[in-house]
Amino acid sequence: MKNYQLYRGDSSRLLKSIPPQEFQLIIASPPYNLGKAYESQTTLSKYLNQQAQTLALLVERLAPQGSLCWQVGNCVLDKEIYPLDIYYYEMFKKLGLKLRNRIIWHFRHGLHSQRRFSGRYETILWFTKSDDYIFNLDDVRVPARYPKKRHFKGPKKGQLSGNPLGKNPSDLWEVLQTNWEQEVWDIPNVKSNHVEKTIHPCQFPVELVERCGLALTHPGDWVLDPYAGVGSSLIAALKQGRKAVGIEKKATYVRLAELRLQAFKNGELKLRPMTQPVYDYTQSSLSAGPQQPEFFCHACRSLL
Repeated sequence: MKNYQLYRGDSSRLLKSIPPQEFQLIIASPPYNLGKAYESQTTLSKYLNQQAQTLALLVERLAPQGSLCWQVGNCVLDKEIYPLDIYYYEMFKKLGLKLRNRIIWHFRHGLHSQRRFSGRYETILWFTKSDDYIFNLDDVRVPARYPKKRHFKGPKKGQLSGNPLGKNPSDLWEVLQTNWEQEVWDIPNVKSNHVEKTIHPCQFPVELVERCGLALTHPGDWVLDPYAGVGSSLIAALKQGRKAVGIEKKATYVRLAELRLQAFKNGELKLRPMTQPVYDYTQSSLSAGPQQPEFFCHACRSLL
């Protein structure tokens, strides 16, 4: 069997054919009930009831030491915001999962609102099935703000006070004025000039899944994305030596995901490196003249 499998169909049906307790990590960004091309908008209660059936199947397929990362934003109905992470929290708690972090994913670009502040973050709810779970912190540490800081008193006086491998990447926006860039998961969303951009309107950044996979699984573990879209979760898993299963009901996205996976296998897929700093326009050279952005990866161009 190859190290990934991509199924076309509805998750609530196909999950029943997958053995229970199979996956060390389940990660997904479900439909937000916004009426996008891949979903039909309905009432909030009906949407949540439909999702509840799928969530129960997912939890059954989570390994005893496994983690579930559920990335969501807001549902907007009649111009009112409904924060989906609040609703999903109660649903997962009823299924016996334990919340370890509510991670804030910040991005700098998106639609500009006129009647409220523009949304620039989404949340990742990280749940575990038990208190015995994988957490590889050293694999996802980020550079320390003061790497040469030392203890100034006590038995460790003069020794480095921080971890030489870097600091914990944190989970929240703590100090807006000075530290927000370091304390929030600042990962660009996949918009028009992102190197990974495809025709999917709400695409996962590969590096977002990479960080979760590195921290919450070991090499060779299985990762599941029940809303696979164009395959970003599968690509992230394979990139870090994991195995992956994806489920996607839209045929166009399945074909595109297969093309991207093949391009990755051939070493031709363009991806944004995890270690690449977020682009800062103010630091760029204006004298260099306009640059031509790359809107699609090679695998995606074949569909245009």
